[in-house]
Amino acid sequence: MDDDRLTGVGRPIRSGQDIGQDGISGGHRPAIRVTAIILLLSPLLASCSGVQSALDPAGREASAVATLFFVMLIGGAVIWAGVVGLLFHAARKRRTYSEKGAGQLILWGGAVLPSVILAALLSYAVWLMPNVRPWFQAEDRGLRRVEVTGEQFWWRVRYLDDGGAVVFETANEVRVPTGKRVVFLLKSPDVIHSFWIPVLGGKMDMIPGRENRLTLQAEKPGTYRGVCAEFCGASHALMAFTVHAMEPEAYEDWYKARQASTGTRDAQGLELFLRHGCGACHGISGTEARGTIGPDLTAFGERGSVGAGTLANEKNQIARFLRDPDAVKPEARMPHFSMLPEAEIDRIAAYLKGLR
Repeated sequence: MDDDRLTGVGRPIRSGQDIGQDGISGGHRPAIRVTAIILLLSPLLASCSGVQSALDPAGREASAVATLFFVMLIGGAVIWAGVVGLLFHAARKRRTYSEKGAGQLILWGGAVLPSVILAALLSYAVWLMPNVRPWFQAEDRGLRRVEVTGEQFWWRVRYLDDGGAVVFETANEVRVPTGKRVVFLLKSPDVIHSFWIPVLGGKMDMIPGRENRLTLQAEKPGTYRGVCAEFCGASHALMAFTVHAMEPEAYEDWYKARQASTGTRDAQGLELFLRHGCGACHGISGTEARGTIGPDLTAFGERGSVGAGTLANEKNQIARFLRDPDAVKPEARMPHFSMLPEAEIDRIAAYLKGLR
């Protein structure tokens, strides 16, 4: 009777199969714990979407990159599941393996299967690479060309005509038509930067003394975020830019309107802007401000931010940046204007905000 009570059914209960108070065998508890952890962590997948997520693509190249990522993830998961499955199989069977059987298990489970899967993934990646980074000759295909220069710490953006001449210049903002390829001519005058729009495609370095080319195609309209992906100085993290993907008709309307933009509507604000020397560094179409050292400020009021994504484009934030740029963006090359009367700083800020 004592033995029957101990065994329950006249046989010993294995330690790996002990039944707990919750009715779950000890052997199944690790798997349940892993499942619970995965379910708890699943909300983190929400971070895979957004205006700066390579896993929420809005362009052909980004879609290829995201597809490659998920295929690699699945392949890695299959290898991991196979190895873990073999581990549980070996731990639960509790029997003696022969040397030959153990060798075959290691050979097929630890070498052959992972090698076959990895070879398949590599082949798929090589096949996909032309879609990830296609090459086009802009002059042969008549594609829209945009020259982007990485400065410290902002982006100079120039729209070029078919002959390579500059049509107009802007800063920290790029507009592209959907469904059409755009060739980006990437440059840098000082240090290495890296041009990256995660939702549209992969990154490309901007190297002093060299022009690199990157072609991207936006598939759906929207506003996205681009960044510098190479450390370039103290304000490297404060060097973002905005990408507006627009329907072709809307893009052409904006392109024509942008060529006609001027900064002459507010005479008093323009007078203060020029009197305090701002025009020596910044240019504004249709005015005497023709500086090229800093960002071109034509249609500045249309931009979504001040200081390359650092502050919102609001009058008080513009005034804050004018007073002390270095406090907002360390090592910024723009001088401060804190010596000016507050009324004049506010007036210049209002003028810049009104530029369209």
